[in-house]
Amino acid sequence: MTVSRLLPRTWELPAALANRLGDEVGRQRCMLAGGHLLLVLHELPKPGDATRNGLLLWRRPDGSWDSSAGGAGVQGLVRHLDAFAKAVDGLEERLVTAASAQEIHAVVQAAAPLARTARNLHRTLQEARDGVSGDRELILARDRAYELERAAELLHHDAGAALQYAAARQAEEQTRAAYGLASAGHRLNLIAALALPLMAVASVFGMNLPSGIEGGGVIAFWAIVGGSLVLGAAIYAAGTGSAKR
Repeated sequence: MTVSRLLPRTWELPAALANRLGDEVGRQRCMLAGGHLLLVLHELPKPGDATRNGLLLWRRPDGSWDSSAGGAGVQGLVRHLDAFAKAVDGLEERLVTAASAQEIHAVVQAAAPLARTARNLHRTLQEARDGVSGDRELILARDRAYELERAAELLHHDAGAALQYAAARQAEEQTRAAYGLASAGHRLNLIAALALPLMAVASVFGMNLPSGIEGGGVIAFWAIVGGSLVLGAAIYAAGTGSAKR
């Protein structure tokens, strides 16, 4: 009989279970046969890595456990749950101290596969609990897996909300900066529109050539200034109208 490469060589798993196990981890699941329980779980996922490393846990009919990661007893399952709890706590700390949208996005990317794996872990342990009655350690592991699933999903939700808030705040700051630039440009355009005709007229009449209005006095001066301002206002109004269209 060909034995799956996932099984430790020292395990003497019943054929009814060994024959159902392939060479790939596949989804998280539990298998029952003749009072034996085999848990096929996933180790902690890594962000950006689609592959999943497997962890096998074997419970015999007498209640003793073995883990493919080494160690006897149910401690292999306990250590597995401890690793998930530590990962959730670490991501929560990173979210609290995140100072940029990039850091928050990194937490979101790490929390998504963690929440998904924790959800499937809880489902698998619930199925194992339904198939094995009276095992208190399995009940406690199932309950803890539920708490880890809930904590991971809340973390993913909070990180997503924080990322949306950071994006909205950045967009608001950009809008405020754009409004400030537009206001400054508006003032500059107004000054330029009013000053340009005056500068042009002053340049023309500042030339040392007879213009025919040298004797016009104060009235001619203010008439020229007033006409220049009216022309500037007309230019500004025409430019504003074109921009609105």
